[in-house]
Amino acid sequence: MRPSLLDRSRTRHGQPESAALGHSVERAIAAESAGYERFWVAEHHTVPGIASGSPAVLLAAIGARTSRIRLGSGGVMLPNHRPLVVAEQFRMLAALYPGRIDLGVGRSLGFTEPVRYALGRLEASPDSFAQEIAGVRDHLEGAAPLTARPDAVGDVPLFVLATGSGMDTAADLGLPVVIGGPILDFPELPARLDSYRGAFRSHRGSAPEIVVSLDPLIADTDDEALELALPEIWAMARSRSTGVFDSLEPVARIRATTWSSSESRRVEKGLATTVAGSASTVRRRIEQILERTGAQEVLATGSTYDRDALSASDRDLARVLIG
Repeated sequence: MRPSLLDRSRTRHGQPESAALGHSVERAIAAESAGYERFWVAEHHTVPGIASGSPAVLLAAIGARTSRIRLGSGGVMLPNHRPLVVAEQFRMLAALYPGRIDLGVGRSLGFTEPVRYALGRLEASPDSFAQEIAGVRDHLEGAAPLTARPDAVGDVPLFVLATGSGMDTAADLGLPVVIGGPILDFPELPARLDSYRGAFRSHRGSAPEIVVSLDPLIADTDDEALELALPEIWAMARSRSTGVFDSLEPVARIRATTWSSSESRRVEKGLATTVAGSASTVRRRIEQILERTGAQEVLATGSTYDRDALSASDRDLARVLIG
């Protein structure tokens, strides 16, 4: 099983937002030492809880501090960019760090309407998304009317971050698909994945490939791991009430807060569905998901306020995934 990490440069209560970027670089260095195959970063705009709005810039900094681990985006949101610009950015990364660069792309628009206006894109249909992916790939492969520079930098593998129609797009274009979130619990998921495999149109010898995005956190006991999961789950629960996805908070601060009934329900649901526990518990949960999906790779997205505990969890998870 190929182990991979996705770090979203989560900000933390009481710390400068800029510190989150340094934390991402440090986590990538540790991930390389622990044996992870990939380290991906994300794109979010004007979100208080996430400091990274430019994957290519952050990946350049991480590449300078690492030597082996593959680096990529989970993902670049194509509605915000022109295909040529995305191809140029990732060709530059591939020239700087040969054989180490991946490009995951998604269709999400800005978090709120003002953000979408600021980015200049108010809607993104499945058809336009497919056209934009094809445009990026043409530029990466040298098949476009214009040549994206620098030239001759080797392959940059493309991945599609998918929910719903995204799997159809990935199958039609012959690309790997990354799935995660609530869709993993949908009863119809096995049938959707069978459809992806059955409709897959190979491109340059490609075959169906499924990556599952999970939020595993490991501690000595299940209860301790659930406490590690609480800051991320609390931030999500609060965002449903406030409209703001905020910084990670310490567990003690969260526990000292008065929760509304709706927040309590959301936290309870989040804790029930997260992949957090002891090493044996997490191994069992991951094996169940892999058996259900037939995935070839786990992209771990877990985060928590306590960075030392997160580092320990990353090391333990690498051992679980590598075997």
